[in-house]
Amino acid sequence: MPLVDVAVIGAGAAGLFCAGAAGQRGLKVLLIDHAPKVAEKIRISGGGRSNFTNRECTPANYLSENPHFCRSALSQYTSADFIALMHKHGVPFHEKHKGQLFCDHSSQQLIDVLLAECALGGVERWQPCGVKAVRALTAEDQATAPRYDIETDRGPVQARHVVVATGGLSIPKIGATDFGHRLAQQFGHRIVPLKPALVPLTFDVSQWARWVPLAGVAVPVRIAVDAPAQGKGGGKHGGKAKTQHISFDEDLLFTHRGLSGPGVLQISSFWQPDTPLHIDLAPGTELASAMKQAKSGNRKQLGNAWKDTLPVHIPQRLAQAWLDATREQVPTLRDDQPVAEARDKDLEALGQAFNGWQITPHGTEGYAKAEVTAGGVDTNELSSRTMESKRSPGLYFIGEVVDVTGWLGGYNFQWAWSSGMACARAMANEHGHVEP
Repeated sequence: MPLVDVAVIGAGAAGLFCAGAAGQRGLKVLLIDHAPKVAEKIRISGGGRSNFTNRECTPANYLSENPHFCRSALSQYTSADFIALMHKHGVPFHEKHKGQLFCDHSSQQLIDVLLAECALGGVERWQPCGVKAVRALTAEDQATAPRYDIETDRGPVQARHVVVATGGLSIPKIGATDFGHRLAQQFGHRIVPLKPALVPLTFDVSQWARWVPLAGVAVPVRIAVDAPAQGKGGGKHGGKAKTQHISFDEDLLFTHRGLSGPGVLQISSFWQPDTPLHIDLAPGTELASAMKQAKSGNRKQLGNAWKDTLPVHIPQRLAQAWLDATREQVPTLRDDQPVAEARDKDLEALGQAFNGWQITPHGTEGYAKAEVTAGGVDTNELSSRTMESKRSPGLYFIGEVVDVTGWLGGYNFQWAWSSGMACARAMANEHGHVEP
């Protein structure tokens, strides 16, 4: 039976990076993945250009029951470190928005970097190859040299260390499964409840019917939600659970089924069922005051003019939709009414409706459209420094399978790099290998 130092299960971002880093530190590494193609999730990420990290990455950009868990790994291997790796491989990239870095040409550039790193580390890759079972050995030397039997489609293999980098449930059409979560439970780990994250939000058909004509309209907004405070057990001793007001200034996109765009994807990770969204469709501008100031001598009809008299651009379809919706509550607002003749309180109602839209989603587009999976292996049962299981020595969990979820904007890739490197260094240190 073949014996390797490290068996990495999952050839996505975290698995590829960890395998390469471990191999370059002198370990014999086998990388196993059931999918026929390597790194398909990387390939489709970032619109095909991979938002591979964020210059401004901090622990505050992550969600977890234990919000402090990610600090150690993120400090060990930073976004600057990965940027240096991209420079080393001569990959051109650009900053698109708020520290988000993308490959100039395609996601294949990032995949090529990871494969090159694996080649430098002499990593052996079995793909496609399913893992049927993982069992811990009970040898006398288990405490000092933990070993695992792994049954695969290509036969059995024995490993001193097993790294689980199988990702989450998002985008099942490219091979996502719950294998990593089931394996964690097999070894006694708790799984923090899973849910789709960075995902479009949907609404009841009848509730959304009036907004369907806005499909395709995009606008910068401030979107907010009141969510449970991070940390396990917000309301201890029977007390009221603590909440936090979360907001993002990003673009919003209307769709036929609901809302999408960066702002909605960001807030979706915090949104809880039956909780309303608070959306300011003209952030930074108090529309009621602006409209009242624009009244003087303005003979244009309200239906044609109200969007043009303001210091912000409002798309025509959006402006008309809000005028129509507000008029249902304020019938004295008329399209053919001169702006100068509009009552101040009517303009107040129109402005407040635009600055303070509240609407409650019915659900999400689910894992099929989610970019990541929130929840995962409970971090209280892992070492934050090494990612090793506290329940089974030599077993590690990295990347998305862990209960650490980044914001939209390259943060989840950075977690893959940071957690993967922390794991690789820890395994190498245990074997007495030094940094390359």
